[in-house]
Amino acid sequence: MVNGIAIDLFDFQEKAVIKLLDIVSDSRSKQTVTIKSPTGSGKTIMLIDFIEEYLTKVNSQTAFIWLCPGKGDLEEQSRQKMRKFAPHRHTQNLFDALQAGFDTESTTFINWELVTKKGNTAIRDSERKNLFDRIADAHRAGTEFIVIIDEEHSNNTAKAKSIIDAFSARNIIRVSATAVENKRYEYFEIDEVDVIGAGLITKALYVNEGLTDGMEVADDYDALLDLADAKRKSIAARYKELGKGTRPLVLIQFPNGQPETIRAVERKLESMGYTYDNGMVSIWMSEDKRDLPENLTDNDATPVFLLMKQAISTGWDCPRAKILVKLREGMSESFEIQTIGRIRRMPEAKHYEDDLLDFCFVYTFDEKYKAGLLSEVDKAYETRRLFLKDKCKTFTLEKQIRDLDFDGLGEREVLIKIHEALVKKYKLGSDKKMNKMLLQDAGYIFGAEIHGQALQGQFVRTSSVAEGHNYITTHKRVDTHKHGIYLMHSVDAIKSAIGMAQNKVKTILERLFRKGGNPTRKLIALETAEFYAFVINNQHKLKEEFREVTAQMAQQMSLYLHPKTSVFRIPEQDFFKYDPGVKSEVEYLSNAYHEYTSGFATSLVRSTCEMLFEQYSEGRDDIEWVYKNGDTGQQYFSIVYVDGIQKQWLFYADYIVKKKDGTIWVIETKGGESHGANKNIDAQIENKFNAFKAYAADKGLHWGFVRDKDNQLYINNTEFAIDMADEHWVPLAQEF
Repeated sequence: MVNGIAIDLFDFQEKAVIKLLDIVSDSRSKQTVTIKSPTGSGKTIMLIDFIEEYLTKVNSQTAFIWLCPGKGDLEEQSRQKMRKFAPHRHTQNLFDALQAGFDTESTTFINWELVTKKGNTAIRDSERKNLFDRIADAHRAGTEFIVIIDEEHSNNTAKAKSIIDAFSARNIIRVSATAVENKRYEYFEIDEVDVIGAGLITKALYVNEGLTDGMEVADDYDALLDLADAKRKSIAARYKELGKGTRPLVLIQFPNGQPETIRAVERKLESMGYTYDNGMVSIWMSEDKRDLPENLTDNDATPVFLLMKQAISTGWDCPRAKILVKLREGMSESFEIQTIGRIRRMPEAKHYEDDLLDFCFVYTFDEKYKAGLLSEVDKAYETRRLFLKDKCKTFTLEKQIRDLDFDGLGEREVLIKIHEALVKKYKLGSDKKMNKMLLQDAGYIFGAEIHGQALQGQFVRTSSVAEGHNYITTHKRVDTHKHGIYLMHSVDAIKSAIGMAQNKVKTILERLFRKGGNPTRKLIALETAEFYAFVINNQHKLKEEFREVTAQMAQQMSLYLHPKTSVFRIPEQDFFKYDPGVKSEVEYLSNAYHEYTSGFATSLVRSTCEMLFEQYSEGRDDIEWVYKNGDTGQQYFSIVYVDGIQKQWLFYADYIVKKKDGTIWVIETKGGESHGANKNIDAQIENKFNAFKAYAADKGLHWGFVRDKDNQLYINNTEFAIDMADEHWVPLAQEF
């Protein structure tokens, strides 16, 4: 009940409001409260009820700030709901607040982009009072703030944090369908099954209903859109039988919205009788909102297909959306499961006891399913800024940077190396038929069809889609016009292993495996369609072959390679991951930064070897300071190494240590051994070792690779050996 105006909350909603009130009323509670609230659970209604209850029963001298993501005008939707259900409460937007300030008992709805986007005026100094001035006025008047952060995952920037910090809120309440429990904050979760039980969202979702195992798919878009339209028509007919005017909507989602893929879908829809002109199709891309009617989300709106980008995944409610088609532009894209929330709402907030209407449907050929990226606040660690000690500020060291005029081996030399490696590995010869049989025996897939698999099944909880195991196989005959983009995606993935240009990698693959051209290095001679299928189907194996070649020990090309150099200085301030759950925290006095503690060196934020090395260094009395280098970036210490095809890469050694006698040590930590198994995952370890050794000899530095075994540290700075039983690995204390 809100001030005499009935909001019929469901039982789970009432319990959530009471739980939230209990937390924020308890002085022992943490400042930030994170609520995981499934899409469709009525979080806006719950938050409105919470605001009313809090102002009525806890503290009326409070102003609420309701921050919403920029996409979808969510802040205006939320404000309109509050006006409807709590019309007696004062609501305003950011511009109202800049004019009149933040009164007690007010709720200010703010679009994130208005305060974080470059060029905004809300936080700029000007003649009128800016946001920070208005916040300061409210504080002076004794007003407390509570900040609600709605669906906030894309604004974890320094500017966003400074704005939240400026409110000095009593509590920060984060509500999201994808929140993750973090022990730094209060946390509770609304069970998706309770939301289903209330009839607010579908009983279940079905992925790829109608696909059959082993089916041939002539065209991805045709197959998925035909299935989706047939399902849409069935749902529409059932609504009509029940006398409902609901027109089910199909969402067609593109990963990036490439013009050619959008056009292909538009042509397919036109062939089915759906066009922009007849009002049956709308498009919502950031750059194109063509024919997007104001009533698009109404149950009886005209459009039955909406073309949209991946980005429209939060803050947009359309209960008539029942079907999601996720298209792809390459073979290995991931399906982000939170987008399913767009189709789980029930159009009348109730079930019809009819599976056709009480389910929602997803159609996609994506093979990987994942939750969205974690926001900073969802991670189990914090990021803290530390400042350099004065005694470290004068230290300098020469670092190496890539010579961009030196580009490694040419295309022909790389072709020869890869050819030699494949011949040796698979015992290939001049007989191309025999070569094909040997590669087939090693797991390579041949033929003129692209093989795929598609998840299929019924799921109650949205999150369980990511754990689905029932995959069916699909295959399609190569069409060189349609599948050229698939081929280039695969070539792109392979090129990432060797750092060569896409066109050069494609040429190397063609000279090894495609019919025609120079036969000198030809291992097999595939027709064009077979070549496309070979590269696409074997993308992961080919990438690994190329990676193995580059990991082969490189002869440092001292006659040709002269890395450029610059002066390295330890950054005067830097950000480090910190474990807030650290036990028995102690300061590491040997560290180069003030206030560096054991909380920056736990298993949550450091590898075992790094953790042991920092503990070891702290226990020594001959060390002046220890600096933990960054992993990538121009401000950090780097050494150039070359791989097996003479491509330059940067290597960032983990630690620089100055001893009290003035000697400088540079240390790289690597995964060691555990239960007899090698924990090192760096394929380039030997190339880095040799480059490091040459650099240290040239500069007169002490150096070493350090690895752990049975919680003891060992160092090697002589001859590389991967096996830690080798005589070149000696106890760290023996050398360092």
